Amino acid sequence: MTSAKPSRAAATLILDDALNNIVEPKGSKNFKVMKSRGMLPRGNHSVFGDFPPDLSPKNTTWPPPQRTGLMRKSSSAPGIGFGTYHAAFVGFGGAPRGNPPDPPKAGAKAPRPVLKSEFRRFYDRGDLPIQVSHGSVGGQLYWKVPIDKIDYHHYLPIFFDGAREQEDPYRFLAVQGTYEMLEGGDSKILPVVPQLIIPIKVALNTRNPTIICTMLKIMQTLVKSASGVGEALVPYYRQILPVLNIFKTSNSNMGDLIDYSQRKRQNLGDLISETLEIMEQNGGEDAFINIKYMIPTYESSVLA
Repeated sequence: MTSAKPSRAAATLILDDALNNIVEPKGSKNFKVMKSRGMLPRGNHSVFGDFPPDLSPKNTTWPPPQRTGLMRKSSSAPGIGFGTYHAAFVGFGGAPRGNPPDPPKAGAKAPRPVLKSEFRRFYDRGDLPIQVSHGSVGGQLYWKVPIDKIDYHHYLPIFFDGAREQEDPYRFLAVQGTYEMLEGGDSKILPVVPQLIIPIKVALNTRNPTIICTMLKIMQTLVKSASGVGEALVPYYRQILPVLNIFKTSNSNMGDLIDYSQRKRQNLGDLISETLEIMEQNGGEDAFINIKYMIPTYESSVLA
């Protein structure tokens, strides 16, 4: 059996999970969760109490509830009837009081359900030539056969498909194995590129920021793994770039605060820009025009 050091990207995922579990333990009742579930008392609208339901600033119902006490017919004004009183109560020009309802959200950035991958099914059946060893130095991936003798046409798409997993050991083994196969594949990677498009597209279409960041880092390694891989990806830009166009501007305005996701390479907007630059630099002369067609806001990073 051959062993290799744990991939930094795969180990970072485990460390981030442990840190998030310390900051926000699973099942903890923090302030936001308790408030959203109605477990905390809500304050009044003002010091005098709540507004009437039909006069509330957040009222978005149309037509507003009728208040019979204010809408009775006046005997001193024979020309003013119920309809006129109703219009005067509602507002000038018949406009409802309160804020109009907000337009519905398209949900383009909403995470999609993450389906179980083929990697999980193969690993549960024991059909993968890998095993994990838990030791004092952390989890290590052991290959039962040398990497240079592995059938890349069969196993590399399976490992790419497992990169969208969120549970260990599936996620660690898939990400770890993907990096090691890309590192030792050399000329075996280029013929398998068409089979990798669907796993990449499925992972990006989950709209899950963590999964997208993991796949973007794998794509960067894929482009640099062997000569010709970047050019082979150009015909498939229409399948893998639309999601990147949605999240390209996903950067938080932190002001004078520190965004630690930049140090961990988890800032989605910066990581997408970095990946597009690498794809352009290694994609040949047709890479920029195809990236520009799918992502109009992209600016070339290659000096003329």
